[in-house]
Amino acid sequence: MSVTSGHGRGAIPASRPAVAVPQRAQNVELIGELRGSGYRRPPALVRRGDGQVIQLTPLLYQVLAAVDGHSDHEEIARKVSTAISRGVTAANIRQLIEHKLEPLGVLQSADGTQPRSAKSNPLLGLRLRRVISKPEVTRRITTPFARLFHPLVVTAVVLAFAVISFWVLFDKGLAGAAHQAFQQPGLLLLVFAVTVVSAGFHEFGHAAAARYGGATPGAMGFGLYLMWPAFYTDVTDSYRLGRGGRLRTDLGGLYFNAIVAVAVYGIWWLSGWDALLLVIATQILQMVRQLTPLVRFDGYHVLADLVGVPDLFQRIKPTLLGLLPHRWGSPESTVLKPWARAVVTIWVVVVVPLLLTSMVLVVMALPRILGTAWHSIGNQWRSATTGLDRGEVAAVLVHALSIVAIVLPVLGMVLLLVRLAKSAVARVWRATAGKPVRRAVAAVAAAAVAVVLLWAWWPQPERYRPIDPGERGTVLDALPQAGNQPAITAAQVTATTHPKETRAAWPSTRKLPTKQRPALAMVLVPKNKASAAPTLVLPFDLPEPPGRDDNQALVVNTKDGSIQYDVSFALVWVTDGTVDSRNEAYALASCQNCTTVAVAFQVVLAVGQADVVVPQNVAVAVNYSCKQCMTVALASQLVVTLPEDLDARAKAELAEIWARLPRLAQDIQHMTIQQIQATLEAVKADILGVLRNHTKPPASSTTPPSSSPSPSPSTTNPRPTTTTPAPSGTGRPTPSTTTPPRSSSSSATPPTSSTGTTTASNTGTENRG
Repeated sequence: MSVTSGHGRGAIPASRPAVAVPQRAQNVELIGELRGSGYRRPPALVRRGDGQVIQLTPLLYQVLAAVDGHSDHEEIARKVSTAISRGVTAANIRQLIEHKLEPLGVLQSADGTQPRSAKSNPLLGLRLRRVISKPEVTRRITTPFARLFHPLVVTAVVLAFAVISFWVLFDKGLAGAAHQAFQQPGLLLLVFAVTVVSAGFHEFGHAAAARYGGATPGAMGFGLYLMWPAFYTDVTDSYRLGRGGRLRTDLGGLYFNAIVAVAVYGIWWLSGWDALLLVIATQILQMVRQLTPLVRFDGYHVLADLVGVPDLFQRIKPTLLGLLPHRWGSPESTVLKPWARAVVTIWVVVVVPLLLTSMVLVVMALPRILGTAWHSIGNQWRSATTGLDRGEVAAVLVHALSIVAIVLPVLGMVLLLVRLAKSAVARVWRATAGKPVRRAVAAVAAAAVAVVLLWAWWPQPERYRPIDPGERGTVLDALPQAGNQPAITAAQVTATTHPKETRAAWPSTRKLPTKQRPALAMVLVPKNKASAAPTLVLPFDLPEPPGRDDNQALVVNTKDGSIQYDVSFALVWVTDGTVDSRNEAYALASCQNCTTVAVAFQVVLAVGQADVVVPQNVAVAVNYSCKQCMTVALASQLVVTLPEDLDARAKAELAEIWARLPRLAQDIQHMTIQQIQATLEAVKADILGVLRNHTKPPASSTTPPSSSPSPSPSTTNPRPTTTTPAPSGTGRPTPSTTTPPRSSSSSATPPTSSTGTTTASNTGTENRG
């Protein structure tokens, strides 16, 4: 982002006698009239020693230009009179100096000390600035890059960038690049490093463009803008240039992003590393983001220089007041040219509502954001710890950078809210000084705001829960309790569709369900609305409880706006020769805006001769009268036959792997189904690795008939089942069942007799509204 110091007037005047010979403050620089200005009377620009740029009228600018440290008020009056072709007296000069220029901090004090100027501190300005290169260093290192702005070079780079971008986005694609980067953390680190370096190179573009146009760039560094770390370059001196030169400076950073993309394409062509194509994608995303004119990105400066208004944010208040009928003809509302005023007005009426709405949403959603950040940091920390144990240094660095990427925006968001509160309090306090009634009203309003924030941020289990993958994230969802509307019950569906007749086929041995004692039921509604067939209500029986060597996850969700899950893990040892374990996941839902997840994971280890191997793996997901809901059942089963019992070391390694699953059960409600399945597959791979390392291979291998025992592992990988109501709206439940094939068979191994044991870990159902 290019940075130009804001325009303002905030100085702290001191009471002192008139100075016989006025002198400018140290390092005050006269920039001159703003060329291509959108003002009816173009202002003149002056830069103070602290970098603050202020706007002066032509008369004040001529007075300041005549202050050379040698001329008294009479001499200054003669110079100004000649410059503006109007008579100006020494008394006029003295008054302008004392009441206009001295408060702006551009003149020395009577005792020769420098003025104590209050620099403009806009809310949406860059914070926590740290200088990387001083102005003289910036000028020296960016001068060679100015040659890249030769028209022939610009034309070649822009054409190459356009062709490469089209090829990457619409022909080559980024799927292979993303897969390679995430499979090889070292390449992902390389992509990250190049992206960060390119952000700094972007600032070289602004400085080099300013040098090419004849301006002098200032310091380069980094800071915090809004909620994100950002590099910056001081190109205030570009105000000396015309509109074309300023626009070249504004777009110079984007041009250097294009240069990076072309250079990276050349490296990809030589190396063949598809992951590098992600850098081209990040350059395109940076360019799109920088072109946003809502805040002080490059697009904002482009719009400001096109219109000829250096600081658009300073025009917000006058523009809004100018929309009032009685202010249409006020001087403050008519200082801009008609076309410039129209453009600025459109910008204001678009930006102000968007910024206010965004700020309100951030305030209301802050608890969910903090909860999500904390949960994500925990996940990244655990992954980094696992990678450290395995010696995967690149993966550890990736997770560490991910933690930094999560923490910095959250800190920036909190800092922005704190500054917003302090700024609002300070403004109201100054505006109500000496006005007790207004101050009392302001105090009541502040108390009301505090009560609303206390209600929105009060610690509650649901308020700070992490954002779940199945949530929509609409504006209404950001408001507490706004999105939880009552669901359409089965009775309402029946009454709406067939008010005449509803028949319940209920066993005589069971009591009929009541409002106080509900029961699961299946409601069958005729497809044809004109049909005379009645609506049938049938009992819905839950599956039988799991057997001794079985594993079952069962969850029934009828609560609107809730997240309910059941996770069950089981490790089963079989030594009696019969492998008939069942692994079942049942997710049943009838609710609105709800999530229902059942995950069953079973590992069956058959030791010795296995005469019967018929494991079953079942996943069933059923929805009824569900709106905006997600119902998922995932059953994953691993069956392995072993020639003999494992030694103590192998069992200890298995126990260590199994100890990771309770942590997965705690985090599973915040993971996507793909992440859950990938995690379970990783556990399977780790278990198989332990078994391969500690199982002795047979002396010979043959292919016996299917009834022979199987010393090799057999894995069933059923896909997760997700069901939603049919588009026709019949409300008919849609069950889905997956059953794995029988395990394969290979060479026989003499059996080893031992006592079978079962180890299971099961987490209960948790309700989240």
